[in-house]
Amino acid sequence: MVRANDSLLGLPGGYLFAEVARRVRRYTSSHAARKVISLGIGDVTHPLVPAVVAAMHKAAEDMSRADTFHGYGPAGGYAFLREAICSHDYAARGMDIAPDEIFVSAGAKEDVSQFQSLFDRNCTVAVADPVYPVYVEANAMAGRAGLWNGSQWDRIVYLPCTAANGFMPEPPSVHVDLIYLCCPNNPTGTAMSRDALKEWVDYAHRTGAIILYDSAYEAFISDPAIPHSIFEIDGAREVAAEFRSFSKTAGFTGVRCAYTVVPRELSVTDENGNPFPLNQLWKRHQDACFNGCSYPAQRAAEAAYSASGSLQLRGVINGYLANAAMILDAFRSMGYTAVGGVNAPYVWVETPNKMPSWDFFDLMLDKTGVVCTPGAGFGLCGEGFIRLTAFGTHDETKEALARLAEL
Repeated sequence: MVRANDSLLGLPGGYLFAEVARRVRRYTSSHAARKVISLGIGDVTHPLVPAVVAAMHKAAEDMSRADTFHGYGPAGGYAFLREAICSHDYAARGMDIAPDEIFVSAGAKEDVSQFQSLFDRNCTVAVADPVYPVYVEANAMAGRAGLWNGSQWDRIVYLPCTAANGFMPEPPSVHVDLIYLCCPNNPTGTAMSRDALKEWVDYAHRTGAIILYDSAYEAFISDPAIPHSIFEIDGAREVAAEFRSFSKTAGFTGVRCAYTVVPRELSVTDENGNPFPLNQLWKRHQDACFNGCSYPAQRAAEAAYSASGSLQLRGVINGYLANAAMILDAFRSMGYTAVGGVNAPYVWVETPNKMPSWDFFDLMLDKTGVVCTPGAGFGLCGEGFIRLTAFGTHDETKEALARLAEL
C-alpha cells in the first residue's frame, strides 16, 4: 500500500476551529430554541460594500462578453490590482514597493501555509506563543517541526507572549532561520510599536534570519505610532516578506483575495551558499502551483481602493472597532483582565481563577449560548485565556455581552 505523509499523520487532534464548530453543533442539537451568538471564529458579518458589489457586477458582465472575457489570468495578479496595491498600501505611506514584488492570491492563509515550502526542511522556525495555528501546522506537515511532546513541537522555537512582556514576542537567545510575526496580533489583539519592530528587523540582519510578517489586520490600526507594514522600518526589504488579505479589510472571507510582498533584495542560498532572490523563487512556485485569483475578485479588490470604496470600508471597520471597544470595556467592567481591542478586532481575556480555556468555553456556551475561542488552541501560553472577535453585528455583540454579564 502507498504510505502516507508521516508528518501529516503526526498532527495532534483536530484543527482548533473544527473542534469549536463540533462543540457548537453538539450544543445546538439540544438547545434548538436558543440563538447561538458567535464571538469566536473571526468571520465577518457585514455584507460587501456597494462600491465592491458594483465592481463585481461589472466584472461579471465583462465575463459574459467575448471581447471582455477573461480566462486564466497572470499567476501573480493583474497589473491593475498590483498597481493599486503599490499606490494605496505602500507609496501613500512612503514605501517603495514595485508591482513585480506583489503576488496576488486567493487568501493569506494559503500564502502563509505555502510560503514555507521555499525553505529547506532543516530550517529552524520561531513563532509567538500564543500563535495562529497555520504557522505551526504548515511547518509540521512539511516535517520541519520535529516531534509533538503533548503540548509543543520539539523543533519549533516558541516565543512566550504573556502579561509579563505585554503579550509581545521577544527575539530568541538561540539561532532561528524563519520568524513568524503577526501584527496586529491574532489572537491577542496587541500591536508592536515602531521601536519593537525595528528590534526584530535589526535582529534578522544580525543573525541572517528571515521574517514572515502577517499584517492581515493592519486596517484596524488607529494608533499612529503603530506601523502598518514592516517595510516602514529601514532595512526590512532585505530580511522580510509580508502577507496581507482583503478578508477582514474588505469583507472578502467568502470572495477570497489576498497578496504577498516579496522584495527583490530578499535572498536565500543554495547548498553551496550562493544567493538566490526569494522573489524569483516564489514566482516560480506560483507559476507552477497557482492559476491566479479570479478576475471578478481582483476587480472587486481594486474597487476597495476607490474613493467611494475606501470611505464605505472605513465605516465598516470603524463599526467592528466599536464592537471591539465594547467587548473590552464590558469584560474589564466585569473584573476580567483583558487586552487588545484597540488596534485590532480581537480581545484577549484571562479566564477567572485560572480556569482552563476549554472549560470556560463550555461554561460560556452552556450557560449563555455565546461562543468564544479557547486560548489553549493557540498554544501553551494561551491556556487560561479566551479570544473574542468583534466581527459580529452591533446588536448581536451587545446581546452577547448582556448574557455574559449575567454569567
